[in-house]
Amino acid sequence: MDCFLGRWKMTKSENFDAYMSELGVGFPTRKAAAMLKPDVIISKTGDKYCLKTESSFRTTEIEFALGEEFDETTADNRETKTTMTFENGVLKQHQKWDGKETTITREIKDGKLVVTCTMGKVQCVRTYEKA
Repeated sequence: MDCFLGRWKMTKSENFDAYMSELGVGFPTRKAAAMLKPDVIISKTGDKYCLKTESSFRTTEIEFALGEEFDETTADNRETKTTMTFENGVLKQHQKWDGKETTITREIKDGKLVVTCTMGKVQCVRTYEKA
């Protein structure tokens, strides 16, 4: 997990609007969010991790222990039950709310943080480089 720690700057985003639409995010919010290039900061204190996403629109922060379900308020204000796991070099975030589910995976490929967001058949890939 240590290779994930630090500040990451987004360099590429593919199919994010379609993913947000699948989540149920409204048109004005999707258009605003599509313009952003957020930073992601991942840190660790003891057995807990912190994943912070900073942008000019909104900053969100979650603290978690691997394998333990917690309540999360997402950037688009969904109230989810979320579990973070780490297996085979992949940090997996599984969110459940209102009978729906989405999975966000994070992995390091060629020194870049590659974030894949999946809901149903819709997939979005966002790429970050170490700041």
